[in-house]
Amino acid sequence: MRTEISTAAAFVTRLLRAAGGVGEEQLRCFRECLQEAMHEHYKHHWFPLVPSKGSGYRCIRINHKMDPLIGKAAGMIGLSHERLFQLLPSELTLWVDPFEVSYRIGEDGSICVLYESPQPGGKVAKQLESRTSCKEEWRIGRSSPSKSYNMMTVSS
Repeated sequence: MRTEISTAAAFVTRLLRAAGGVGEEQLRCFRECLQEAMHEHYKHHWFPLVPSKGSGYRCIRINHKMDPLIGKAAGMIGLSHERLFQLLPSELTLWVDPFEVSYRIGEDGSICVLYESPQPGGKVAKQLESRTSCKEEWRIGRSSPSKSYNMMTVSS
């Protein structure tokens, strides 16, 4: 859980840093406060054996309403909800699940994976933060690459 929470908090912190106007010490404090809030919020809603269970509860969402966990962490550094709405995307969904952290900016945006690890017994966990595709696509304003899905077609 710590890796997933750390990845998610780092991502939101990077969004704030990219928007500008928030000092490094404030960003560090924000990240720590967000991690603590997430850990407390998720501690009884983390199911590694069934990763999708509780996904809606763990989802961080900004959509005309500020996510309470982000709002709480921002309040600790003196940022109002109004200021957060100026700094963060107006529509952001961040899924924090066992073995995967992914996000979508905008209702029609593609889903981008920030962190992915096979369930126990698989390969070593890998952080995808260093991949430039999702981050760079976001920076230059294009949709991020979507997850690949196998499609089955039915013909008569």
